[in-house]
Amino acid sequence: QESMHAYAANVYTTVIEELMKGKQRKFIAVEQEFFRLWWDMVATDTQKQQVHQLLQEGRLEFVIGGQVMHDEAVTLIDDQILQLTEGHGFLYETFGFRPQFSWHVDPFGASATTPTLFALAGFNAHLISRIDYDLKADMQKNKKLQFVWQGSPSLSERQEIFTHAMDQYSYCTPSQLPFSNRSGFFWNGFATFPEPPKDGVYPNMSLPVTDANLHLYAQTMVANIKERAAWFRTGDVLWPWGCDKQFFNASVQYSNMDLLVDYINEHSGEFGVTVQYATVSDYFQAVYSRNLTWEVRNSQDFLPYSTEPFQAWTGFYTSRSTLKGVARRASSLLYAGESFFTQYVRKHPEGSICKCKALKQLQSLRWAVSEVQHHDGITGTESPKVKDMYMNNLMYGMLNVKKLMASLIFDINNVKKNGEVYSSVYTEDSGKPDVDQYVVVYNPLAWNITTFVTVSVSNEAINVYDELGRSVPAQVQSSVESQSTYDLYILVAMSGLSYRKYSIKPLNGKESAFIGRSIKYKRRDLTRADQKSRQLFPVVNNCYQIVFDQNTNLMHSITERETNQTVQFTQEFLEYHVNGDTMKGPISDNYLFAPNASAVPVSKAVGLEVMSGSLMTEIRQYFYSNVTSQDYIYAVYTRLYSVPEGYNGKLLCHRIEQEYSVGPLELNREAVLRTSTNLNTRQLLYTDNNGYQMQKRPFKAYVNNTVARNYYPMVQTAYIEDDTTRLMLLAERAHGVSSQGNGQVEVMLHRRLWNNLQWNLNNSLTLNDSSVVRPVIWLILGSKAVTNTLYQTTGLALEHRPVVMFGALSGDKPKLPRRLQQNSVHDSPVTVPPNLHLQTLSIPGWRYSSNHAEQVRSIRMGKQKQGDADFGRVLLRIRHLYEVGEDPVLSQPVMVDLKSLLKGLGSVAAVEERSLTGTWDMNTLERWKWKTAQYPGKRFFNSTEASEDYIVTVHPKEIRTFFVYFQVQ
Repeated sequence: QESMHAYAANVYTTVIEELMKGKQRKFIAVEQEFFRLWWDMVATDTQKQQVHQLLQEGRLEFVIGGQVMHDEAVTLIDDQILQLTEGHGFLYETFGFRPQFSWHVDPFGASATTPTLFALAGFNAHLISRIDYDLKADMQKNKKLQFVWQGSPSLSERQEIFTHAMDQYSYCTPSQLPFSNRSGFFWNGFATFPEPPKDGVYPNMSLPVTDANLHLYAQTMVANIKERAAWFRTGDVLWPWGCDKQFFNASVQYSNMDLLVDYINEHSGEFGVTVQYATVSDYFQAVYSRNLTWEVRNSQDFLPYSTEPFQAWTGFYTSRSTLKGVARRASSLLYAGESFFTQYVRKHPEGSICKCKALKQLQSLRWAVSEVQHHDGITGTESPKVKDMYMNNLMYGMLNVKKLMASLIFDINNVKKNGEVYSSVYTEDSGKPDVDQYVVVYNPLAWNITTFVTVSVSNEAINVYDELGRSVPAQVQSSVESQSTYDLYILVAMSGLSYRKYSIKPLNGKESAFIGRSIKYKRRDLTRADQKSRQLFPVVNNCYQIVFDQNTNLMHSITERETNQTVQFTQEFLEYHVNGDTMKGPISDNYLFAPNASAVPVSKAVGLEVMSGSLMTEIRQYFYSNVTSQDYIYAVYTRLYSVPEGYNGKLLCHRIEQEYSVGPLELNREAVLRTSTNLNTRQLLYTDNNGYQMQKRPFKAYVNNTVARNYYPMVQTAYIEDDTTRLMLLAERAHGVSSQGNGQVEVMLHRRLWNNLQWNLNNSLTLNDSSVVRPVIWLILGSKAVTNTLYQTTGLALEHRPVVMFGALSGDKPKLPRRLQQNSVHDSPVTVPPNLHLQTLSIPGWRYSSNHAEQVRSIRMGKQKQGDADFGRVLLRIRHLYEVGEDPVLSQPVMVDLKSLLKGLGSVAAVEERSLTGTWDMNTLERWKWKTAQYPGKRFFNSTEASEDYIVTVHPKEIRTFFVYFQVQ
């Protein structure tokens, strides 16, 4: 809101006005969140008309077109797609406009997922800027800043995209003037917050162009253009005019720019240069028409990113861990809410819930999850008050979607059957412990799952029943969190996209839930532990034996029982001490990680408690700074599950769940959990790009800053391995991760910093984060073959844990209904094979026509006025989880019969295959084909094979997008 007030609204208002004054003038705009706020709250009818006209003339161009310019290091692919789809839907519905070029100039490093994403969205070229300084210098010298990028090894040339990396000047106009000590080219100065200056005089307004300095100004500009021209293969130079927070007073910008542009063109013979206003599209069109043959880049990304020898931007992989965690929880809840609402609309046309209101509730979370993907959002590189805004919007959206899901369940089941009445469905995170309660559990994944859900209860003498009154396996034990409550673990087995209801009742004589019993071990002083005498004790399930050493209370080894492979396995918390004083050397801040030295172990004493029960054993380790300390600073809760006969417990058995408690930290400390094994990994680490594909990360030695430059983002997955055995880590939020020694992997869990860099102080970027964070990581240990079959489904099972809602049973006889309504959600599951993921099942609500000519016509005729949302169009995305050749079975293409897949939702009447964000019909989409040595011909890409009889074949790593229409019931 402050940015809108201080400058963003003025950008659109004044730029539109200036563009109308000169046919030669052009402008590009990126983030739809700001534009939509202006469009909805500020723009007049005349201005709206002008925007339509300027877009048609190609003088205003939207590039990227997402809600924001998303971060590339710590975001999940699902959320990147969401925010892109959200912006594209608005642009297409409102203007019939479809962005075809990117402008990813500000994310801190470039992921290899992004080029694939933009190719799938129908883009013709991709533009990046922030890559390692030494790599950029080398590419610049050798004219290799432009290439054709095949971001996905499996999709390779089918989804390649021409990529332009900006030169050393990046995306801002260089402001030095050799003939003046004032700045140049930024005539409107710099925006002031929170109020624009009353007199319209902004700080640092550049030296105006006058007759006296026009020639000098032109010489300066031409010299810079020529310097850049030497770094590229064609005679076309992209010269970005502007920077952050510019063009809020566009008239002073354009009037000075016009003078320079005209003067250079009038003297082009002398200067050897002509200049023109251009959009990104104009620039790429010029380069494309040169018909050159371009080098191909493989699927290697540009992470991490350093700007100088001691400036490794690897701190933001962990900054504001709580925000990172909430952003992912919100994303997961949205995913569940979308499919739940879609099923409700399809199966309960007579339902009493107002669909328009429901869509608004979903939209509030779509917006919140979209905006936090910003490269200064989920990254943790914003000031505290902006972080609070993101958090508030996420919490508000989550509350809306929880309320919606509860009201849908209430509506579906609100039938007077056997006198049963539902009094209410709570959505808090715990039920009312003093009455009989029920929990409704929804499985948002399109697979059958067997897992545990946890509920807080006040009493351990309870039992759990399903809807038919049968007892359900459960375990209750004293809570980690509080003395007065208990944690109840309920074993749930559910089919895809379905919900179940469980009742929790006080005991009446019959057998109760299993009770977890506690054994507390004496706190051990690590400094005095006898290295020779070990007192080992095992914790076992069907898949693993974990051995602890009572001498230290630390983990000692893990045996994978199927192969009988034992791996030495220890975990410890360490802290990097970092500097915050710029006078004393490099600093760590929200962005940067600059450790003074190696990490230091933090605890001299460890306490241990083991809760053991028939279904689960929980090992609670508490880490103290010394033997006499009152409070622990770190804790690890490790859970190992045993699944009773008759349940498919493969995934549950094979995961070792860990939850950590970290903080509050001391100032200028960065906390890591280091896991050390005897695997001979040669210090090779693997980490994921955005939960989509893996990257190989060999350890690299540098002259400076080696520790920080070997940190990588883990969004969902990281692993180390030797020739036979692999240790996988799966995360529910992003972290920095590194392998600083053979057989080691360390995860940065939390940071608390303060520094005196003036820029950081001015922008409240000191990261004095005194919170306690509670991240969760699941471990899988086993042969490569076994871990290969498990990690994709397990990673998604962690990402999309079941949604749990609470309610109370009212009435004097809390007797259970014999059965919920027959046609309720869990009678017709939607299920895909384990190598496919149902990535999206939603009702977007867009009102646009999927026929492009028709859509453009109706906009030209002004028919695109506010109408009701379209509830008849369902958006479906299916993603293949495996790479070519990754697994002998799971890497095979899969044939999917969409009619049969969706039969539980109704009878499919029509299916249209669309581009990733839905705005292109895949039968008409033609992307530019740039010439490469591999493919010397210049041609268009044609899209995928048509779906005959609703049967589609999904190949490795494909993401296929469809609009589905059902027969009216």
